[in-house]
Amino acid sequence: MSEAPDEATASLDNASRPGAQGPPRPSNISTLATEHEDDDLSDFQPDNRSEGESSSDFRDAEEALLDHYEMAVDVDQLAQEVDGDGHEDNAALTVADIDDENVIQLFGGYSALGRLLVQHLNRNNRNARTGDDDDEVEVAGEGREDEEEEEEEEEEEEGELGDEDLYHIAYGGRRRTRRTSPPEFPKIPNEAGMELMNSGLFGRTDPRPNKMTKRKSALGNRLLQRELGIVDDGNGGPATRMMGMLPSSRADMIIHYDSKCYSGQFSDDGNFFFSCAQDFKVRMYDTSNPHDWKYYKTVDYPLGQWTITDASLSPDNKFLAYSSIKPIVCLAPTDPTQDEDPWTLDFSYTGSHRGASPLRSSISFGIWSLRFSGDGKEIVAGASDSSVYVYNIETRQSILRIPGHEEDVNAVCFGDNSSPHILYSGSDDSTIKVWDRRSMGDRREAGVFLGHVEGVTYVDSKGDGRYVLSNGKDQTMKLWDLRKMWSAEEAKGFKPRKYCGFWDYRWGDYDYSDWKPHPHDCSVVTFRGHQVVQTLIRCHFSPPMSTDSRYVYSGSHDGSVYIYNMDGTVAKKVDVRSATCESRKRNRPIRGLSMHHYGLGGNERSWDTCVRDVSWHPNAPIIAATAWNGWGMSTGTCSTHSWNDGQDDDDEDRNDKAAVPKLKQAVNSILQPMYA
Repeated sequence: MSEAPDEATASLDNASRPGAQGPPRPSNISTLATEHEDDDLSDFQPDNRSEGESSSDFRDAEEALLDHYEMAVDVDQLAQEVDGDGHEDNAALTVADIDDENVIQLFGGYSALGRLLVQHLNRNNRNARTGDDDDEVEVAGEGREDEEEEEEEEEEEEGELGDEDLYHIAYGGRRRTRRTSPPEFPKIPNEAGMELMNSGLFGRTDPRPNKMTKRKSALGNRLLQRELGIVDDGNGGPATRMMGMLPSSRADMIIHYDSKCYSGQFSDDGNFFFSCAQDFKVRMYDTSNPHDWKYYKTVDYPLGQWTITDASLSPDNKFLAYSSIKPIVCLAPTDPTQDEDPWTLDFSYTGSHRGASPLRSSISFGIWSLRFSGDGKEIVAGASDSSVYVYNIETRQSILRIPGHEEDVNAVCFGDNSSPHILYSGSDDSTIKVWDRRSMGDRREAGVFLGHVEGVTYVDSKGDGRYVLSNGKDQTMKLWDLRKMWSAEEAKGFKPRKYCGFWDYRWGDYDYSDWKPHPHDCSVVTFRGHQVVQTLIRCHFSPPMSTDSRYVYSGSHDGSVYIYNMDGTVAKKVDVRSATCESRKRNRPIRGLSMHHYGLGGNERSWDTCVRDVSWHPNAPIIAATAWNGWGMSTGTCSTHSWNDGQDDDDEDRNDKAAVPKLKQAVNSILQPMYA
């Protein structure tokens, strides 16, 4: 789902159509609700309102929908004339030609309002049927009795909808449930996670310490031990020796940007770091010395939409691919001596590739996520048209389009660092799908991970072809094992959409009383504590070299980085907000628009932080936290946090605010001090 304020509805409303009569307004628009009868909306009945009040809001919404319908038909007719179809049968659309996806597109981001409206019209049309329609109802209603019984049972369990429910459905994207008992969250610590910790697949849990490691020593003494190789008795490598060195909340450096920062990652070798901001710029830094960064170069995305959504570095660190809410990906060299414009890769273009299904290049889409393959020859992308794309850099065309989801594809990745065959995709339809390119003759997924009850915001692969990590809008992070996925047939029988609440995370806090466990959850471990609100917050496996892959970690809307043990317990909480708060003076107007401007909870008078992405240095106990951060959350930061032998805890005990000179740590985007 787009993170930008919805503009589709406004643009349609502002379009002028002087003298346009349009097609007759459909009376059987109830067919639009066919696929959404399981969305707990079909039995809507406004409570405690007069006749005029009970339907006035819906009448306004219905008028808007029908106006958009007329425009859609006008545009479609014009397109057909241009295409030269010439068939009178196709000169006009009937309501049967418009499905629920069209309604959602017409309403922009207000997909929940679209679903609610068509269910309301569906009910009105049922009540308006006469005895002359009995035969039609009998044919169309075949098998409906079981569905109605199901709906009645759900209504008895959850109660009727009231005014507050309607508000949350229209603006929060989900129906509030009537819960008689508190939600039963997964048990922590998780037994399956404890088995993984003891198995050695995610690091050693019992490094054999000697007498020196039992003492709490100073930083210099620890470094001396590491140089002498006496941290353990020789049975552990560098990863084991640094396994317990978790980054602290104290910030070593705070890079300030004049717009919100969306993502930032170290290269696989740790020598390179890039950050993406809403000003359509990607900054690159030399981090070969992780404690002494050097500014490298900046590249732009020309004519981008809303923000840079994602970026990926090629395996050889020579090229950076980055995207916006468009089908175009920019590819720029990382060499600072090359300052030419980036190359553009059009993911909607297929060329004349024989056997490839044609991409609907006339329909625009945006790219939310992209990743380089292990050999650097391909890029996989997740798009707003519910599809996964695979682009071949050598032939400069998309060689595969997989329309495999029912909502936006927010995240994609390759399953194995050494093979381009296995793909993972996470979507707003709450599913994570596994694709094997070697067996896609029927265009079906190899398997499905079910367990999230809201949209998936990010997926990350451990790189071993087996374990996958995901973040979800249901405020959980989940670990998956490829051996436990559901088959495509099994998942289809479970009707995944039935268990997805479609909560719109952009417009409010998550209500945990709405949470229900997924009855077909196949995840191994569920992690809770962080907040996934307002933006597609990301999660990752900790690196194998510096942590032995012992942890998983995530950003959070509360301004912190959560580092979890594999059993679901919190190993460390890095407080980025406290470390960066008021590290930038407010002696000039705020550039850009604050979150308060969009009614997203930001306050221009306060310092607000939302950590959107985090990257752990592969060879050192250092993380870089990329955040929406500043006064009114209108600007961005990238702050570095390193292990410092518990010094931040000592500072808190002394309550000495002067111990952290924040303004002296503040630098601008090219690493120049902001304050003397």
